[in-house]
Amino acid sequence: MKVRQESGEEDIPGDVVEVFKEIEQAISEMLAKVSEGHLPTSNKLLQDKINKIVQQEIQSQLQRSWQGNTDVDNEGLEDDASDDSMSIDLTELSTEVADEAEPEDAEIDVDETPVEKVAEQVVQMSYGDIDDELIDIFLEEADELLENCDSTLARIKDAPNSVEHINHLQRNMHTLKGGARMADLSPVGDLTHKLESLVVLVGENRVKVDDVLFNLLQESLDTLTTMLGNVKKRLPITSANDLNGRIDMLMRGEVQEKRSVERFDIELSELESDDDDDLEDIDISELLPGGTKNRGGAGDTTENKDENSGESVADRPHWGERASDVNYRDSQEQVRVRSDLLNNLVDYAGEVNIYHARMGKQITDFGFNLGELTQTVVRLKEQLRNLEIETEIQIRSGYEKEAGNYDVDFDPLEMDQYSTLQQLSRSLSETAADVDSINDILSEITRDSETLLVQESRISTDLQEGLMRTRMVRFGGLSSRLRRIVRQVSRELGKEVEVEIIGENSEVDRTVLDRIIAPIEHLLRNAVAHGIEKPEVRKSLGKNETGKITIKVDRQGTDVVININDDGAGIDTRKVREKAIKQGLVAAEARLSDHDVLQFILQSGFSTAEEVTQVAGRGVGMDVVDSEIKQLGGILDIDTVQGRGCDFNIRLPLTLAINQALLVSAGDDVFAVPLASIEGVVRMTGYELQRFYDSENNHYEFNGVEFELKHLGSLLTGVQPNYSKQLQLFPVLLVRVGDQHFALHVDDMLGRREIVVKPVGMQIGGVRGIAGATILADGRVVLILEMSALVAAESLFKPHIPRETIETAAVDDKKTIMVVDDSITIRKITERMLKRYGIEVVLAKDGVDATSKLQDHIPDLMLLDIEMPRMDGFEVASFVRNDERLKSLPIIMITSRTGSKHKEKAMEIGVNQYLGKPFQEEDLVNNINEILDTAF
Repeated sequence: MKVRQESGEEDIPGDVVEVFKEIEQAISEMLAKVSEGHLPTSNKLLQDKINKIVQQEIQSQLQRSWQGNTDVDNEGLEDDASDDSMSIDLTELSTEVADEAEPEDAEIDVDETPVEKVAEQVVQMSYGDIDDELIDIFLEEADELLENCDSTLARIKDAPNSVEHINHLQRNMHTLKGGARMADLSPVGDLTHKLESLVVLVGENRVKVDDVLFNLLQESLDTLTTMLGNVKKRLPITSANDLNGRIDMLMRGEVQEKRSVERFDIELSELESDDDDDLEDIDISELLPGGTKNRGGAGDTTENKDENSGESVADRPHWGERASDVNYRDSQEQVRVRSDLLNNLVDYAGEVNIYHARMGKQITDFGFNLGELTQTVVRLKEQLRNLEIETEIQIRSGYEKEAGNYDVDFDPLEMDQYSTLQQLSRSLSETAADVDSINDILSEITRDSETLLVQESRISTDLQEGLMRTRMVRFGGLSSRLRRIVRQVSRELGKEVEVEIIGENSEVDRTVLDRIIAPIEHLLRNAVAHGIEKPEVRKSLGKNETGKITIKVDRQGTDVVININDDGAGIDTRKVREKAIKQGLVAAEARLSDHDVLQFILQSGFSTAEEVTQVAGRGVGMDVVDSEIKQLGGILDIDTVQGRGCDFNIRLPLTLAINQALLVSAGDDVFAVPLASIEGVVRMTGYELQRFYDSENNHYEFNGVEFELKHLGSLLTGVQPNYSKQLQLFPVLLVRVGDQHFALHVDDMLGRREIVVKPVGMQIGGVRGIAGATILADGRVVLILEMSALVAAESLFKPHIPRETIETAAVDDKKTIMVVDDSITIRKITERMLKRYGIEVVLAKDGVDATSKLQDHIPDLMLLDIEMPRMDGFEVASFVRNDERLKSLPIIMITSRTGSKHKEKAMEIGVNQYLGKPFQEEDLVNNINEILDTAF
C-alpha cells in the first residue's frame, strides 16, 4: 500500500497495515454482537496500538515540519530522525523547539507563512471538487436536523435541567457534524463540532445555563442556516471564526485576550491519557511550527490567524470561491415520505389491479353471453319468419287435411299428429326459455360488476386520499424559519419578542405552504416593526417587556385557518383614514367603519410609517400578501384593537389539487364555483329579483351583511337575466371575496362535487375569471370560476356600443384595421402599406392573439388569414359573428386558398370580402373604401 503526500509516494509501514486489519476484524465482531442484541466491549489493547501509531506520526510530522522551517543543522536532525525517529519524546522536542524557535531578536507569531498557505488551500477548494449528489443528500438531512435543533433548544429554554432534551440536541449536532464533514463542508463541520462540545459541557453542568448560552446557541443555529442556504445556491461560505472563538471562551468560562500562541502546549502524557477522544479533536496546527493540517481543519487554522494577525474575515478569500464551476448542477427537490404510508399506497394500488383484473374477467363473460344472446335473437327472428309463412299457408288452405298422408296403421288417438305450425310454436317456446336464461346470467354478471365497481371505488378513494396525504406537510416544518425571522428583525430593532406556534402538527398541502410562506413572513416582520413596542415603552404601558406573537394553525373542514396575533400597539385606524384621504383613496366626508378603513393598508404603496427602514415602512408588501392569498383561493381578515394588538386571519383551501365546488348553470353553460368562497345559498322569486334589478339599490341583506346582487350570465356573457316567471324560485349564492360581498344569481344549481383542478389551454388561459377546468363523470368539461376576478371586473365584456354611435362621435378619427396573419412578412408589408394611407394598424400573430386583443380594442375592419396555428381564420370569424359586441365588425379574408369550397364556407360564416394571395394593393384599398365608406 502507498499513500500520496506532497513530497511524493511513501510506503505505509507493515505494522500500520496490520493494525488496520485488526481494526476491521474488531469492527466486524462488534457489529455481530450488536446484531445479536449484545453490547460490544472495548478493545483496550487495540486502542493502545492506535494511539501509539498516532503519536508516532505526530512526532514524525513535527520533525519534517521543523526541518523545513528552521535554520537548524539539517544533517544533525536527519541523523537523529534516521536513528530513532519513532522514539522522540514530545516534551523534549517541544523544549528544544521552543529554545531555538524564540531567539532574543525575534518572536514567532501566528501570522506566518504556513498559515497563509492554509488560507490559499481554502481558496482553491470549490464545489466542483465535491460530489454534488453527496451535498444534496446532506442538505436534505441538514434541514430536518436544524429544525429539530431549533425546536429542541426552545424546549430546553422551558426545561433547562432536562437531560433528555440536552442529549437530543447533542445527538443532532453530532449527526450534523458527521454529515458536513462527509460532504467536505469544513466551515459547517467546524462550527457544529464546537457546538457539540459546548452542549456536552452543558450536559455535564460545566457551563452555566443562562441567556448568554441560549443567545449564542441560537445565533450559531442561525449562522448554520445561512451557511446551508449558501450551499444550496452554491455560493461561497466562510468559516464562523468569531462564533467559534466565543464558543471556546464560553466553554473556558473566561474572556480570551489576544496573545502570541505558544507552539507546544500539549504534553504527550495528555495525549496518552485521552484514549477515548475523537481523533478529529486533535488540532495538529497547534503543535506544528510550520506544518499544515488536513482539509477538515482548515477552519481552525484560519481561526488562529484571525485572532492574532489582525486580518479581518472579510479580507480573507471565501471558502468555495469557485462556485460557478461548470461541474455545478442544480439539485432536484426531493420529498421524504413515511414508509408506512408508502406501504399502504402500494397495497391499495395492488388491490386496484386485482379488482381491475376481476372486472376484465366479468366484461369477457359479459361479452360471451352477449354473443350467445345475439345468436339466439337471430334464430328467433328466423323462426318468426317461418311462423309467419306457415300461418299464411294454413289460412289459405283452410286447414284441409290431405288424404293418404297419415299412417293407416295408427289411429289419431294412438299417435299425436303435429302440424308444422305446432312445431314452430314449440321451437319459439324453447328459444324464449334460452333468452330468459341468458337474461338471468347477464343480470347476475351485472350485479357482480356493480359490486366490484363499489369495491374498486372504495379502494380508489383510499388510494387518492393516501396520495394526497403524501402532498401534505407539517406546518411545524416552518417553525424554526418563522422564529428565526422574528429573532433577526427584533434584534435589528432592539426589541424583545417571543413566538408561540399552536398547531404545529396541522398538515397543509405542500404547494399551498410554499406559496404562503412569503406572506406569513411579511406579516411577522410588520408585527415586529410596527406592532410590538420597544421594551421601555411596553414597561411604561404596564405590559410585559417581551412582546408576544402567536401563530395558530387549525383545520376547519376542507380549509386551513392560519391566525397571526400580536400584543403590540395595534393599527391606528385614524392615521390610516387620514393617509387614505391624503392619497385620494376616499373622500373626506365618507363614512367608513373600522373594518372598511383597514382595507386601505392592502393598497400598493400605502404606509403610515414615519420612517423607512430596511425592515419595513415602504408600503410595499401587504398588497402582495392579499393578492397571493386571493390567488390561492383564500380570504384575509384583519382585526385590531388600539393598544392591544392586531389579528390577521388567513383562510386557505387545504389543497389545490382537489377542491369542493358547487356546479351552477348560466343559460346552457355549466360552471364550478369553489365552495370556499360561498358563505350561503338563498332562493328568491322572479318578482323579488326584478324588484332588486330595477331599483338603484340592488343590495340584498343577509345576517346584517349587505350583498350586492349580480347575475352570473351578465358577468360572463353580458346576457340579461330572465325572471319572467315571477313565482319561480331562483338560487342566489352569497359569495365573499376578501372584504367584498355579493349575491350571485344563477339559473340553477346542479349539486356539490369534488373536482380535480386541471389547467386550461393557452386559448382561454388569459381570460379573466377562469381559474381552471374539471371533467365531470359524463365527460363534460366544466370551467372553474375565479370569484375574485369576477368581482374585480363588472363584466368580462365591455358594454356594446352601436357602430352608428362610434361613427358619429368623431368623424375625423383615424380608422383602425387589425391584421391577423401568422406570417410576419405579410403582417409587416400590410402594416407599412396601410400606414401610408393614415390608417392605424393592430397586428395579431394568430387567432388566439386576435381574440385576446379584441377584448381590449374593437377595430373598424379586420384583415384575416385562414391557415394559422392554434386558431384558424374560420374559427376567428365564427367567434366574431357570434359575439354580441363584435358581430358587426367587417372582415376581409385574405388567403392563398382561392377555391370555391373555402370561399363558400367563408361567406356562409359571414365574411364581407374574400381575396386571394398575393393581393394587389389597389384591390385591397378599393375593398376597404367600399366597406368603410371612405376614400383612401
